Amino acid sequence: MNKLDQLYKMTKIVADTGDIDAIKQHSPIDATTNPSLLFKAAQQTQYHDLVKSAIDYGHQGDTGEHRMQRTLDKLSVNFGVEILKTIPGRISTEVDSRLSFDTAGTVAKAEQLIGLYESEGIVRERILIKVAATWEGIKAAEHLEKTGIHCNLTLMFSLVQAVACAEAGITLISPFVGRIFDWYKKAEGVESYAAHEDPGVISVSNIYDYYKAFDYKTVVMGASFRNSGEILELAGCDLLTISPGLMEELKNTEGDVPRKLDAAQSKAKTIEAIDASEQSFRWMMNEDAMATEKLSEGIRNFTADTLKLEKYIDQLAGIKAA
Repeated sequence: MNKLDQLYKMTKIVADTGDIDAIKQHSPIDATTNPSLLFKAAQQTQYHDLVKSAIDYGHQGDTGEHRMQRTLDKLSVNFGVEILKTIPGRISTEVDSRLSFDTAGTVAKAEQLIGLYESEGIVRERILIKVAATWEGIKAAEHLEKTGIHCNLTLMFSLVQAVACAEAGITLISPFVGRIFDWYKKAEGVESYAAHEDPGVISVSNIYDYYKAFDYKTVVMGASFRNSGEILELAGCDLLTISPGLMEELKNTEGDVPRKLDAAQSKAKTIEAIDASEQSFRWMMNEDAMATEKLSEGIRNFTADTLKLEKYIDQLAGIKAA
């Protein structure tokens, strides 16, 4: 049995892409998107109708900034609706990263996205709203969860972020393995790590252990992988979101895949509780250079790709008008 099929037996596999054709090839349960993935997918010829539909929607009654916001929201939902036709589970759709420090703005945007999905006949239970795991983002997600809008907290690099999310009753978190790996690789001047010593793998394993030890309902979805070794070292995690390229690699590789994470073993561990109040959260983030830098960098990079997407949409809208 190939390694991907073995992973399916112990972990829910989620496709990390906006490429609908790639999702069809691997039959994941769920799928995740972000501004970077949407920008890449929107440029592919086979998805131009989804982009043009979003442009048409954006031009209905609004001008300027509001027009672009409507277009971006509709584009995210257009891709989400098409992806949901190919998977049995949920799609994660991301709130504009420029709202990462705006609790009220994040709540309003999430409600708009859910409204667009529901207008397409998609029930909210099939949607996860992705929000950056800033303090403001976590508070927004806490409010949304209480109103029946489920959330996926992204750009997560530390245990205190994870604990704050669990305390807030968030549905799912996405700790980023590969970006943690990138930071430590540069900081320590090394070429790589053995999978079991990978700082990103260790971070997700610690979060998983903490959640199971304290019996939190929030589930862990490892994300942002740089190689298949990181994925296999997290076999048994609640969910793993994997790019099509790495899924293909695992599908074409034979060999045993032992379970690495096990809830029963986590529950047996003695783990000290962490204070995730706002004061503690901000202090612990301040003391964690990696988490602080990668969270800020992630927000900047997602914003940069959103701006690229806006420019691309403007170009297409101009061509269409001409």
